[in-house]
Amino acid sequence: TDGDAKADTAKVFYQGPELNAPLGIAVLGNRVIVCQSPYVWNFYDDNGDDKADRKEILFQGIGGEQHDHGIHAFTFGPDGKLYFNFGNSGKTLLDKNGKTVLDQDGEEIGPAKYKQGMVFRCNPDGSQVECLGQNFRNPFEVAVDSYGTLWQSDNDDDGNRGTRINFVMPHGNYGYTDEMTGAGWSSARTNMEDSIPLRHWHLNDPGVVPNLLQTGAGSPTGILFYEGKLLPQQFQNQIIHCDAGPNVVRAYPTTPSGAGYTATILPILQGETDKWFRPADVCVAPDGSLIVADWYDPGVGGHQAGDQVRGRIYRVAPKNSANYKITPEDYTTAVSAVKALQNPNLAVRHKAFTSLQAMRKAALPALENLWHSKEDENLRARAFWALVKNPAADWGKYFAEALKDASPNIKILPIRASIQLNTDRTPWLLALVNDTSVQVKREAALALHHYSHPLSANLWSKLAAAYDGKDRWYLEALGIGADRQWDAFLGEYLKTQDEPLTNAAKDIVWRSRTESSIPLLTIFASDASQPLTARLRYFRAFDFQPGTAKSKALLQILEQSPSNDTALHKLVLSALAKNDISRSAKAQQALQQLLKLSYGNGFYLDLIQRYELKSENKHLLELTLEKSNESLGRNAARLLLQLGGKPLLMPILNGKDTSQSKALLNALCRVGTPETVDLVQQMAMAGKQPAYMKTYAAQRIGKSGEGEKRVLQLLKEGKVPTDLIPDVVASVSGAWQQAVRTEAASYLPNHKEGKSAKLPTLAEVNVYTGNIEKGRGQFSNACSSCHMVGKEGIDFGPKLSQIGAKYDKGGLLKSILRPSEGISFGFEGWVLKMKDGSELVGLIVSKTETDIELKLPGGTVQKIKTEAVKTMEQMRGSLMPEGLHEAMGMQGLSDLLAFLGSLK
Repeated sequence: TDGDAKADTAKVFYQGPELNAPLGIAVLGNRVIVCQSPYVWNFYDDNGDDKADRKEILFQGIGGEQHDHGIHAFTFGPDGKLYFNFGNSGKTLLDKNGKTVLDQDGEEIGPAKYKQGMVFRCNPDGSQVECLGQNFRNPFEVAVDSYGTLWQSDNDDDGNRGTRINFVMPHGNYGYTDEMTGAGWSSARTNMEDSIPLRHWHLNDPGVVPNLLQTGAGSPTGILFYEGKLLPQQFQNQIIHCDAGPNVVRAYPTTPSGAGYTATILPILQGETDKWFRPADVCVAPDGSLIVADWYDPGVGGHQAGDQVRGRIYRVAPKNSANYKITPEDYTTAVSAVKALQNPNLAVRHKAFTSLQAMRKAALPALENLWHSKEDENLRARAFWALVKNPAADWGKYFAEALKDASPNIKILPIRASIQLNTDRTPWLLALVNDTSVQVKREAALALHHYSHPLSANLWSKLAAAYDGKDRWYLEALGIGADRQWDAFLGEYLKTQDEPLTNAAKDIVWRSRTESSIPLLTIFASDASQPLTARLRYFRAFDFQPGTAKSKALLQILEQSPSNDTALHKLVLSALAKNDISRSAKAQQALQQLLKLSYGNGFYLDLIQRYELKSENKHLLELTLEKSNESLGRNAARLLLQLGGKPLLMPILNGKDTSQSKALLNALCRVGTPETVDLVQQMAMAGKQPAYMKTYAAQRIGKSGEGEKRVLQLLKEGKVPTDLIPDVVASVSGAWQQAVRTEAASYLPNHKEGKSAKLPTLAEVNVYTGNIEKGRGQFSNACSSCHMVGKEGIDFGPKLSQIGAKYDKGGLLKSILRPSEGISFGFEGWVLKMKDGSELVGLIVSKTETDIELKLPGGTVQKIKTEAVKTMEQMRGSLMPEGLHEAMGMQGLSDLLAFLGSLK
């Protein structure tokens, strides 16, 4: 109240058990929208005392409770609409009555149509919901500028340096998972990107909208589009954004580039010395200054909080600016309400917009004065929206005026408004289809999305003819516009093209979704005058085509290829089904050739599994024995058993060649089915095996999830011979669950109960001076089996290459000592019980209707058919075992912390 930047009074607006982790708050007059998965709540202050008098559900059924990948924040748009998003645990949207919400096409919002995180628009009362973008990972907020352009950030899978800023083109796919199958970004695919930050978003795939900017490692949160005047010029009309991971608030100066944009990074507020600074949100105050909410915590993400009391709020303004003061606005007259509409604060603009709509005809003169002014395009755009949404206005008049404007930003407005008003948009598209601005053409293309009109195909053809063969933004806008109408649109366009097709025309065919393009894709993919690397994109395009014609086309390519073109044969056979190759002698010949050439690697096993080749069982046995210490040998053994090859195993297990017997045991013990555990157990405890073989087998019974359970069962029932107890117990010494190791050890002779060691405190660790180079050795010994730093280590847990920029020393220590308290989303362990009786434990990196990819400890990815899984259960604890620090001692722990803290 006295302007000294310290709170003098405080009120609790509302407190209740249903709000235990709210992630978004939007204040709109006397209404406050609070986002708390699985609900979106409306709270109302009816009597103006700053306390909630009533509440109601706006939406529900979104993700799980307390999930930070669920519902996020709402924001008010210049068009009077509400904009919001949710992350990739959101799944669907239910109304207040529990009914699934329908989208702009009258179709259910849910996994059948949409993938992963989504962004939405709706009326203030929650009606007329539109899904404006999909396939994000975890976008935390959407920012809307005065023209209705959408901007948001997105978080990557931890440690992959792939966080991003997006310009959201309506109805775009943003590539977190495979568009067609839902497979994860790390799953193998044709024409895969050459670096993880690009691969993370499927950027080489047709149908994926480009990223505006990739910002490396981080935990992006709140975002806005700054249209105030108080901040210096370089921050005006720019995106401003919080990234809680690297402790920064920054702007992204953005410049139009073709149909899209380019952007740079300009820091505003940085946590230089205090790594607990976690900016979670940023908003514009009525005076144009920034208000930043600081979560203030040693870490960020993974459901872990180290501090409960010290959240902070900052005001950011230029030096020598006035003290923070809110001047009350007058919303009672049209002139004063139009003045308030010009405020940079969204809550003020909401009240102004709402008041002007209520004034109806009386508001028009004041709004027209602002609309016809030439000073500020942003303000003119706000006036346009208020005019065309006014029930008393002749919106066609303002449309016509906007079409004649020199500014592309203003010309775009009638296209966007006609979609919202559900009017015939054809006249406006005819007027702009030949505009000189590619940004205007982009909007015209987007406006054709699911728009059926006799002139739609002709309009799209004209827009497609303007594509220059380089502008990916424009190409994707054309693709969005042609969705569900590709047959007519592409056919109309190809009538205008001469042979041979230009590169631009080839791009449009590559982006298409119609069987009619398959003959052309076949020609492009078969063009031997081009290197295969240049043709990979066309082979990938086949994956996005509907129907069965693509299989015939791929067989045609193979039939016409040279017999020694194994690289091409590999591409084709990776895409065909078992029944496809049975129709082609050339395909069968190519398959046999590839089997010989790929023997000894994962692709060899993929071919056998895809085509169920029992004829390769003898070779699978050879591979099992040759690679028994590697995942390749274990997977070969598993596949051999699936294909009925057990009779081939018994002569080796019972034979005189002990080196082969040991090799086979070494592979079988890690398969983990009841059948394989039985075989290992029998070798240890039955028959006439030599003592050294029984010992060897006993030491391997517990090397799988099923084996661990068997060990505990045998020990509990007293079925382990006394002389083998130490060996059987030793077989579970590497179990990730400490409880398994402890229980098994209790059966050892002369076992004594030990006291659990007290975890070291930060103060105790700080007594020791850490050595970075020695800490690198500690990482190699204790951490590299599951984590990567640069190119060192194994890709299993989160990558740690920049972990020192995210956590301070205390946060790092807590992550090491208590790994289960902060599990990053996407790194939760899963237990898969298979129909063959085996049990697999690992991280699910990809899951589709037909296939699962499970990353096992050690970094190996195992491919599983979904139909082979009986149950899936998420683990409560971390896959990272506790107690890793015990072996390194206090000095070693201090060295490790010094090394990890240096990684920035």
